Amino acid sequence: MTFHIITLFPRAFDSYLGESILKRAIEDKKIKVKFYNPRDFTKDKHKRIDRAPYGGGPGMVIQAEPVIKALEKALRDLGFKVYDLRKKKLNAKRLTLNASPRIVWLNPHGKQFTNGKGIQLARHKHLIIICGRYEGIDARVKQAIHAMGAALEEISVGPFVLTGGELPAMLMIDVISRQVPGVLGDFNSREEARVASPDVYTRPEVFDYKGKKFRVPAILLSGHHAKIEAWRQARRKK
Repeated sequence: MTFHIITLFPRAFDSYLGESILKRAIEDKKIKVKFYNPRDFTKDKHKRIDRAPYGGGPGMVIQAEPVIKALEKALRDLGFKVYDLRKKKLNAKRLTLNASPRIVWLNPHGKQFTNGKGIQLARHKHLIIICGRYEGIDARVKQAIHAMGAALEEISVGPFVLTGGELPAMLMIDVISRQVPGVLGDFNSREEARVASPDVYTRPEVFDYKGKKFRVPAILLSGHHAKIEAWRQARRKK
């Protein structure tokens, strides 16, 4: 699976993608992550891509054209002919909702991202994620995407505001990559049937801290797998 990330800060991903499971997944060619920086598609000699918002208000807004051009580059890399802003007309082969890769617009007002959604998106070979910054991206980008005939989803990772879309994009890459065959050694580690694991324990059996002894629950030492799973299920419901 390939993630195509449209971001002003591609280096923000270096550390997270360079460690642990995701690093191995990339090295083993189970997943790929490609970056498209809108600054590379601006006509401004200073690579400026933001302007003040119409109607007033705080902050700056990312301009539409550099983002669309970055998206066009990602789509062309996948072999799609897309809308050309300079020619102002559709190319001969139009994108279709069935054939086009999924395009995700990270937006705090979008649909809540879940593990189930991650499983669904993992079925696609290509996922394009658009990361916003500042006060956001000019909304006409969404209109242009719809004009292409491409499939666009607005997704939020939670009811809070972040500095940019890079952190949510990393979260999505992590969740989705876990569903890609071969990324995890243990199928059960995907945790498909649950949102989070219950409390877990390891050696020693008794942890002594300042005179207080903390023990592993006896059920986990019983060796009775059915009862252990029932205990875990009960813990998940709490």
